[in-house]
Amino acid sequence: MRVVWPLLAAACLAASGCAEAPRQPDFRGYFADNNAAAAAGPQAQQEFFRRTQHPDFVDSTCELGDLTVRLDPAWSTLRPDPGFAADGVVPRGEIWAIGVEVTTRANGSATGHQIGSQHLVVLDGRTFGFAPCPR
Repeated sequence: MRVVWPLLAAACLAASGCAEAPRQPDFRGYFADNNAAAAAGPQAQQEFFRRTQHPDFVDSTCELGDLTVRLDPAWSTLRPDPGFAADGVVPRGEIWAIGVEVTTRANGSATGHQIGSQHLVVLDGRTFGFAPCPR
C-alpha cells in the first residue's frame, strides 16, 4: 500500500484541479506500544489505553479487569475514514481505519480471537484511539 499512495499522488498532481492524496501516518509505534503493554499485563495495558484514549472520549473508557488485547494490523487496509463517528460524535483530528486481528487473553490464556477494524485519530501530532469495552 505504501507504493500506491505516491503513485496516486503523482497521477493526481499531473491532472489539473486534483488535490494531493492524503499522506498515510505511520501507526507502527501505536501498535507496538499496545502489544508491549498487553505483554506486560492488564495494568500496563489499561494505562496504555488511558494514555492513548482520544481526548474527546476520555469519559468513554472501560476497565478491562484481567483482560489484555493484542492488535495485529493488516497494513494494506489502512485508509482515511473522515465519516467515522463514535457514539454519534465525529472526533477531532484526522481519522483513519485499519483492519486488525484481535486476540484477547486473560491470565495467560487466549479467550478470544477475531478480525475487526480499528479507528485511530491523529490530533496535534499524536495518535489516539478508542479503548475497547468487553461485552
